Amino acid sequence: MPEIIMNGMKLNPADNTTILDAARAAGIKIPTLCFLEGKTPLGACRVCIVEIEGSQALSASCCTPVRQGMVIHTNSLRVRNARRMIVELLLSEHEGDCQYCDRSEDCELKKLANELGIRAPKYTGEKTGSKIDDTTPAIIRDSGKCIKCRRCVTVCNAVQNVGAIFPQGRGFETTISPAFAAGLDSVACVQCGQCTAVCPVGAIIERDHTKGVWAALDDPKKHVVVQTAPAIRASLGEAFDLPPGTLVTGRMVTALRHMGFDAIFDTNFTADLTIIEEGNELLKRLKTVLVDGGEAALPQFTSCSPGWIKFAEYFYPEFLPNISTCKSPQQMFGALAKTYYAEKKGINPEDVIVVSVMPCTAKKYECQREEMYDSGYQDVDYVLTTRELGRMIKQAGLNFIELPESEMDAPLGMSSGAADIFANTGGVMEAALRTVYEVVTGRPLPMENLHVTPLTTLEGVKTASLKIEGAVPDWSFLEGVEVRVAVAHGLDNASRLLETIKDGKENFHFVEVMTCPGGCIGGGGQPRYTTDEIRKARIEAIFKEDEGKALRKSHDNPAIIQIYEEFLGQPLGEKSHHLLHTCYQKREKVLQ
Repeated sequence: MPEIIMNGMKLNPADNTTILDAARAAGIKIPTLCFLEGKTPLGACRVCIVEIEGSQALSASCCTPVRQGMVIHTNSLRVRNARRMIVELLLSEHEGDCQYCDRSEDCELKKLANELGIRAPKYTGEKTGSKIDDTTPAIIRDSGKCIKCRRCVTVCNAVQNVGAIFPQGRGFETTISPAFAAGLDSVACVQCGQCTAVCPVGAIIERDHTKGVWAALDDPKKHVVVQTAPAIRASLGEAFDLPPGTLVTGRMVTALRHMGFDAIFDTNFTADLTIIEEGNELLKRLKTVLVDGGEAALPQFTSCSPGWIKFAEYFYPEFLPNISTCKSPQQMFGALAKTYYAEKKGINPEDVIVVSVMPCTAKKYECQREEMYDSGYQDVDYVLTTRELGRMIKQAGLNFIELPESEMDAPLGMSSGAADIFANTGGVMEAALRTVYEVVTGRPLPMENLHVTPLTTLEGVKTASLKIEGAVPDWSFLEGVEVRVAVAHGLDNASRLLETIKDGKENFHFVEVMTCPGGCIGGGGQPRYTTDEIRKARIEAIFKEDEGKALRKSHDNPAIIQIYEEFLGQPLGEKSHHLLHTCYQKREKVLQ
């Protein structure tokens, strides 16, 4: 461990540590704009420069390793002046009006300029000009606001392995975009929104659905219902400066009532429904192979993450038969709201408006897919990200922190703890195992510390196995079978897992894939800026919500039992097949 001196303090950081990491470990703040946790640093923005005694030039701390005997100054006069000039130059090219910018309240560039005492423009000259790319349902890009930090490039390529955007051109003419400065609709963008989550300014944002939602709420002819995804309850509080992982379920429901929604439901209800349908689908595939000697695509993949679905359509179409035919919980809810719920309430489905609150920008794309009209209408009308709901609550003039707690409405508001953990990487798999194991053996799934421990970490790819012993007569063909499962989060991790399956190096029965790092709690529509520390805090909150519920298994949810008795009939039946299932098609990576 080398010994260094930083700002007069002796430090002993680990070998191969960068100056930035050493500073953060010592509680010293060095600002960054291009740096992404856990990824190879670029040193592109130069905002993190420090002064090293004996070196003529200032060094980018994010990509400079510590060495024995270094004497480092992170905030000397020379550093402050250089850092200020860098930010002033960035501002001189930044085509943005903070009074009207979507990111005005949480713009990292604006915050840094304020911290450096920049109050007026110092450099004037040509700007790159604003070109708006609004070609996709979920994401809007404004080239004039781009500061070319390349965070979006890093996350799109190194984290998601999609490669939709790259730096184009050189010098002042550089732009960050798809090839030939084309729109995102021309390339294999999966709409995951991770670029919107890491952009430090307002150059990449989600498409705004708030105006449409307000218009629906103000229309007395419309019956507006809202569903909230499990991840929202552990992250919405961050929009009101509460610590990450603060559970705000009850306050969120109260806020939605004040805003004028006619009914407030939980996407967890259809998460439980997904487990019943998806679990039965898995058992059907296993029976087809093991008993009937037929063919069925194994492993079965989860289907609740729309970014993953689009990724498979673009890059791994050979696995499309393996993907569960279940729609995502969001889309199941929309289909049921405009059929089962409308029928029970005696409302014309044409007057029912379904609003989703999701941690995900890809859900905005998903609700417009041509497969998602099985109710006879667009099943889900609007999708709000966590960030958008936070803004709407503020627009409504509500003091969120002081709101009392209230309960969601019946019948689509009742759910189990298994549905809560859909928010976390590994959660869908654990929820499925809780139900499938009990169906097959008649006994609860054995769990260490209330969870399937190997699936609860932030490892990019996780595997587990479970040997079936004591199967009930209907499932005796599974006796002695070692069920192997895998979980991947982040599409680069998913790619690595898919390649091992393609090459025959690994065999699994069931695989969960989540588009975003950490699962939905790290979704592209969540409050910025998400680090692993924040992901872990949100995950712990979701586990707490699950563990505090009397019902922790999807098949025990009485509202699920009721909807099969009253409406759906049976899992994988004719009505559920029509409303709750779909299939997907190969897509071209580059559109002509």
